Amino acid sequence: MIFRRILLIFMVLGAFGTFSATAQEAPAAPEPATGYQAKQASIGAKMMAVTAHPDATKAAYEVLRRGGTAADAAIAAQMVLGLVEPQSSGIGGGAFILYYDGEKEQLITLDGRETAPANAGGHLFTGHDGKPMGFYEASIGGRAVGTPGVLRALEKLHKWQGNQEWSSLFEPAITLAEQGFIVSERTQKILLKERPRFSVDTEAKIYFYPDTVTPLKAGSLKRNPDYAISLRKIVNEGVDVFYKGALAQNIVEKVREDKGLLSIEDLSGYKAKERRAICRPYRGYKVCTMGEPTSGGLTLLMILGMLEKYDLRAMGAKDPKAWHIISEASRLAFADRNQYMADVDFVKTPNTLLVNPDYLKNRAALIDENKAMTTIEHGVPPNWTPHNQAADSKTKNTGTTHMSIADIHGNVLSMTSSIENAFGSRMMVDGFLLNNQLTDFSFKPVDENGLPVANRVQGGKRPRSSMTPVIIFSPDGQPFLTLGSAGGSRIIGYVLQRIIAVIDWNMDLQAALDMPNILHRGKKLEVEKSGLEFAEPLKNLGHPVLVGEMNSGLTAIQFKNGQIIGASDPRRDGVAMGE
Repeated sequence: MIFRRILLIFMVLGAFGTFSATAQEAPAAPEPATGYQAKQASIGAKMMAVTAHPDATKAAYEVLRRGGTAADAAIAAQMVLGLVEPQSSGIGGGAFILYYDGEKEQLITLDGRETAPANAGGHLFTGHDGKPMGFYEASIGGRAVGTPGVLRALEKLHKWQGNQEWSSLFEPAITLAEQGFIVSERTQKILLKERPRFSVDTEAKIYFYPDTVTPLKAGSLKRNPDYAISLRKIVNEGVDVFYKGALAQNIVEKVREDKGLLSIEDLSGYKAKERRAICRPYRGYKVCTMGEPTSGGLTLLMILGMLEKYDLRAMGAKDPKAWHIISEASRLAFADRNQYMADVDFVKTPNTLLVNPDYLKNRAALIDENKAMTTIEHGVPPNWTPHNQAADSKTKNTGTTHMSIADIHGNVLSMTSSIENAFGSRMMVDGFLLNNQLTDFSFKPVDENGLPVANRVQGGKRPRSSMTPVIIFSPDGQPFLTLGSAGGSRIIGYVLQRIIAVIDWNMDLQAALDMPNILHRGKKLEVEKSGLEFAEPLKNLGHPVLVGEMNSGLTAIQFKNGQIIGASDPRRDGVAMGE
């Protein structure tokens, strides 16, 4: 039986293909899959913290225990994550924050997304031959570095929602940086695969490969005194030191060493923006998330809106037809995402017209329950005048992390942060890595017909994201579920699947995170290896199917029967802690 199972796997992989990337696309797994660790949910009644790393969860939990808010805990966790999980996020990157103020019963959203340098133009990623650059040619080095936004966003969040001293929230990370932290097996595995890409910056290469060849060893103690010094500067001099002072100057000098355009003016002028949350009902629940410039929220709500007409509960999680319908709705939503979504401060988009109930009803009517559509085209929402605008079909993946936090005050946080590809630009300054987030823009400013692409590079613009932080409210208006994930454009599918698993299929939270990932981003239906049994039935329904590994990074908290349940993704190092 074991032999037959192995043979079947090889046959299916041969028939359906494995995840791969072309020269001008982002890699399918920029943070390579690093194994599967069985997890247990944490159950509390007062508070809960779930992050992608035990040290970060512990830092957040300790803040919560002394009465801190979810905002305070998030700051402590993010400072630690930038040290112990540098491949995914850090102060050199950006974030989207969705925050529920329990006392005021109010949602707050903060856009801490990076911005392009003022003098960046549409041909930033055009090669000497006039063609779009290959992904790694564009992403490694200073050219792809945008103005980091996470610190400004967290500064603003703390002013609104914090009750702990700003300095105290940096102490866990400073202590770990000075005394040392244990290198994770996941970090070592990723470094083994990433070594050829650390060729631009000596500081980064020596930090991660001390002899220039051998990566940091799992289980070893690693110190980062430069990061501790940077954090102390931010504590003592304020966030302005990062955007206007010595740290800003060092960032600009480093970026400009290798084709970068970032200036002091770009950093000093950066602002984290408060934006309106977007919400839509689903099965009596209220699903709230972030709007543009992330495409994640709108795309998620579009898919859920199209699915409401289907009895997914009756079908169940084991029915291939349920996955077929979910995939078809996803294809339709991604067609609109690619056509329209971008930074609304620079491009006129349909925005919430895309979740108009009548529009979604018409889009859902295109779904055939028995076979996959041959072609998918974007729609035209009501009251929308089409513009001469081209689609951007790029569906890239990023090095990203997500945290979910609930405090004793009734506040709930869902925050996704990123430095883009694993280890960002592979450039390090003052102990932290710089993002390569500008590669989330389209590499083509216009299409073959000369029409401008909505997500083209423009100075000061924020690149389109797929980050999808979510807070869901029960029919009585109370928080029910908060979640999000890492994983680039796959984030949308990861989050969608867990919402359906919990609401439609009534699955336990940890079981929902454990289940095989199955999703569609518009081109091919992707099935995680552990869900191999779905590949053949979905192929029979007309889907091109890819079987492979998927490195999701889900964290979630559910409020159920007076309990607070925290769960983390078995594909990463994260843990939940609560009481």
